[in-house]
Amino acid sequence: MGASVSAGPDGGGRTPWIVGVSGASGTPYAASVLRALLDAGESVDLVVSRAARLTLLDETGAAIRDGHWREDLSRWLARGADGRPDAFRPGPDLAAVRYWSAGDLAAGPSSGSYPAKGMLIVPASTACVAGVALGLSKDLLQRAAGVTLKERRPLVVAVRETPLSGQTLRQLTALDDAGAVVLPASPAFYAGGTTAQELVDFVAGRVLDAAGVPHRLYRRWTGELGGAAPGEPGAAGEAERPE
Repeated sequence: MGASVSAGPDGGGRTPWIVGVSGASGTPYAASVLRALLDAGESVDLVVSRAARLTLLDETGAAIRDGHWREDLSRWLARGADGRPDAFRPGPDLAAVRYWSAGDLAAGPSSGSYPAKGMLIVPASTACVAGVALGLSKDLLQRAAGVTLKERRPLVVAVRETPLSGQTLRQLTALDDAGAVVLPASPAFYAGGTTAQELVDFVAGRVLDAAGVPHRLYRRWTGELGGAAPGEPGAAGEAERPE
């Protein structure tokens, strides 16, 4: 099995969030979650499934290669949801990121003794949902999710599919019963989002809310109708925007 590749030292006390990116459409959601985690000072262990690499290439033109993951990830995280390649320049510092190949079933996150705060699957395909619900562990992403559940750590599953079949609904119910947070990638409009990036950031923010990670990705509801009307200052959220 291949070894992990880390952008930083393996210093003691490192307890990351594991971020799994599966093959569903919606890779901008994953990019927003990753940027916000790093902005919050969190460590991240990243697993990108083989299917997700194809989706990422199709949706953004960006590739993730095991041997060049750092520069590939930097380019991906600099890209906006509207496709602009330099929407978030400079990109985040990747010193807190450790990358694991999806085929490496001997990787750290495959064991319950590996320290982790929990796992976020963004986006989660129905195939990924099925694999985790059934405990298949066909790749590192599914294995890490299974470990997260058995260790009673937070697992957030941002499922991205519509419509949902009865079979998938039953699998999502099984995940909920096992302690996971099932979070459909459903943008809301009360936060005043009017661009693709703002709607993506809303979903990413809800994923981080479920994980208990602070962020400034969207404007929160305050109980005031019209408080986030388009055109008002701050209506689209508090996230830092590219200059």
